Amino acid sequence: MKIEQIYTGCLAQGAYYIESDGEAAVIDPLREPQPYIDRAAKDGATIKYVLETHFHADFVSGHVDLAKCTGATIVYGPTAKTEFAAQVATDGEKLKLGKVSIQVLHTPGHTMESACYLLLDENGKPHSLFSGDTLFIGDVGRPDLAQKAGSLTMEDLAGHLYDSLHNKVMPLPDDVIVYPAHGAGSACGKNMSKETSDSLGHQKQVNYALKAATKEQFIKEVTEGILPPPAYFPQNVAMNRGSIPSLEKVKEHGLRALTPEQVELEVESQGALVLDTRPAQVFKDGFVPRSINIGLRGDFAPWVGTMIPDVKQPIVLVAEEGSEDEAVTRLARVGYDNVRGFLKGGMAAWAAAGREADTLESISAEELARRMRTGRLNVVDVRKPGEWNAEHLEHARFAPLQFLNDHLAEFHKDETNYIHCAGGYRSMVAASVLKARGFHNVVDVAGGFAAIKKTDLPVTDFVCPGKAVQ
Repeated sequence: MKIEQIYTGCLAQGAYYIESDGEAAVIDPLREPQPYIDRAAKDGATIKYVLETHFHADFVSGHVDLAKCTGATIVYGPTAKTEFAAQVATDGEKLKLGKVSIQVLHTPGHTMESACYLLLDENGKPHSLFSGDTLFIGDVGRPDLAQKAGSLTMEDLAGHLYDSLHNKVMPLPDDVIVYPAHGAGSACGKNMSKETSDSLGHQKQVNYALKAATKEQFIKEVTEGILPPPAYFPQNVAMNRGSIPSLEKVKEHGLRALTPEQVELEVESQGALVLDTRPAQVFKDGFVPRSINIGLRGDFAPWVGTMIPDVKQPIVLVAEEGSEDEAVTRLARVGYDNVRGFLKGGMAAWAAAGREADTLESISAEELARRMRTGRLNVVDVRKPGEWNAEHLEHARFAPLQFLNDHLAEFHKDETNYIHCAGGYRSMVAASVLKARGFHNVVDVAGGFAAIKKTDLPVTDFVCPGKAVQ
């Protein structure tokens, strides 16, 4: 028996490969099927099942493509309704895989079709639990994504989640290994650990949600402090229920090499957004006017999903040479299939064609400190609420990046906005969005709060009244 966790840091997502006696199962695969096909081929195994723990909201699954390529059966938990062929398993049903078996545990709460998959070894002993978004390391799944007007509330779902955990999961042996679908950084939970697996017994001791004394306390604790989900989440759910186009088809038009003239035509006739995926400190020195910078070398896909609400938005890429395929693939993982192509030759080609480029000022934390000694500046912190509450620059204003599109009216075009985050990635995203919206007096603080703390600028952990954007 082999178990392999295939973890993708950008999405904080864990897919799983299980093999026994020449038969394999893949749990919660990403959109591109080839890595799983290659993994099974290495073992000389046949992929028998593609197991889905629920209809994912934060990424587009590769279940349909993988099943088409391998002949595998797609399996969902009870109550799931799909537009493609799938086996909707019954609660407690066992799926034979070589010399082992996988038992389906219906665990509604995060969503109503949510299921965990319990791996039983050759002797029928519980070995590991693939818990999807039902149980994370340090947390449980958020109960607000599957609300239905007039029938289910967030509290109702939290109640279902409590019952699922206490009736199906917690009675399992303490030595069962928990393998969740996500880790720290995912928007599918609020308190996830950086660890990507743990024993169930240890989670019973340290997971705040599993330690709740009553159902009422559990509901209260898991529903408090949940930030609104990114706008692309329900769109990804809809895609995962249906028959999505293959990744190869997405790449056919996404990897078209465009001239500067063609880029302009896409922007003017199709309303395309120019998405620049180069590093922040490269972007600042010259970019296509009104383009948005979300660097490929960071949490690219989740921030695209946050800052570009509509997955159908036409997109033209500006990327470092050789990274175009990766950019299109990572966009497709979260449902952004309408990439119209990329600027061939990058900004050098743009300049050679006589097109104007825009720039964005970026200063060091030391320069920020020098300027602040001459008078108070309008400094805007775009980190997450937890980061702000832990420690922030005195007199700074708080405007978390994930809510920036909703609060553009609070920025002023008649004064300079100094933008910082933790390390410089998110601040350039914010600065580029503001610049594209006509705020030309924007300055990025390179190195972010980590660099600011090394200066003599005063910081505090006191949340200033009226400063936070909710």
